Amino acid sequence: MARQARELGGLWRHNTEWWWRRRLRIADWVYALGLAPFVLFLQVMPQMGLVQGMLDSLPQRHMAAVALAIVLFLGLVPTGMFCVTVLLRRSRPMWLLGLASVLLLAFGDLVPAAFALYSYAVHFDDRRLLAGWFALMTLAMSIGVDVSGIALFVNVAIFLVVPTTFGLWVGTRRQLVDRLHERAERLEREQHLMAEQAIGAERTRIAREMHDVVAHRVSLMVLHAGGLEVSAPDERTAEAAGVIRTTGREALAELRGILGVLRDDTGAAAPTAPQPVLADLDRLVEDWRGAGMTVVRTGEDVVPDLPAHVQRTAFRVVQEGLTNAAKHAPGARVSVDVRTVPDGLAVEVANGPATVTSAPPPVSGFGLTGLHERVTLAGGALTSGRRFDGGWRLRAIVPIDHHTGTERGPR
Repeated sequence: MARQARELGGLWRHNTEWWWRRRLRIADWVYALGLAPFVLFLQVMPQMGLVQGMLDSLPQRHMAAVALAIVLFLGLVPTGMFCVTVLLRRSRPMWLLGLASVLLLAFGDLVPAAFALYSYAVHFDDRRLLAGWFALMTLAMSIGVDVSGIALFVNVAIFLVVPTTFGLWVGTRRQLVDRLHERAERLEREQHLMAEQAIGAERTRIAREMHDVVAHRVSLMVLHAGGLEVSAPDERTAEAAGVIRTTGREALAELRGILGVLRDDTGAAAPTAPQPVLADLDRLVEDWRGAGMTVVRTGEDVVPDLPAHVQRTAFRVVQEGLTNAAKHAPGARVSVDVRTVPDGLAVEVANGPATVTSAPPPVSGFGLTGLHERVTLAGGALTSGRRFDGGWRLRAIVPIDHHTGTERGPR
């Protein structure tokens, strides 16, 4: 029973789609065949008096042939032409308008003229051309229809004005509905685009913050574990420290894969959560000193009232510089200099060459790239490169704008 219901539902959907795809052509055939009897009647009936007079004046043996020819000329041929032009009214509307004008002028047939004006007003928006055809058909009605005065005015109002007005209303309504559908589709596409952009921005933010927070902390943990492993008083403590160091190295390796999946390489700007500022530099330096690194802090003439985003950016520069020095130059002396300059806030982290040979822990690979993005978003510039003595130097200039920086760091 359920299978039969699904089959009937599928058949119904198939038939519905078939009819819907052909609805316009079906509507044209309905209009053509539905209006054909009225056109045929209005073609033949007004001419019956003239036809009867012609038949009375002919010999009996010719009456049948002449009557058939008159019916074909006055009724069937014009009706067939009208049906053909109705089927072509969407692609060639001038054929229907021209035939309707001829039938109105020659035979006084009002139905083709009314339908032609209605059809053109519905499907086309050239109002000047519509007004021209309306005036032409009004003139043809005044000549082809044997009425005058009030009767002519009534015929024009019923067979020309009303269909044209109704067609304009239907056409305007269709255009409005189409525009609303188009606007809804455009809004839906924009919503999808905004959602994709938000997802990309969030992925970038997650990748950056994971590197700034997790990678730095795990690197510090690995270095502490390595120092404990070397100076452990007993073998059990050294073994535990080795396990911690190995686990930390594996965590950093896995973190690199996670960052590669999350990171958005298009460089889209993404908001960052509030992070430590310049007041936390001393704690950061002390953490690395506790890990066995020699860090010298200089440059105390920093303006205390700096925008919070400037302080966060400067902190991240120092954090990245210390982490890279610990990874790539173990045992080297590191200097941290933060001071105000005419261009803004200058942050420099420099280290000498490595003095201890050791295998560095895995790196995430996105540190300097993410830091460059952060500094660029703050309006600054970041430079890095080797020094003449084989060390490394990282320098950033972050502009200070007290007028736009509404956030304030700790005083």
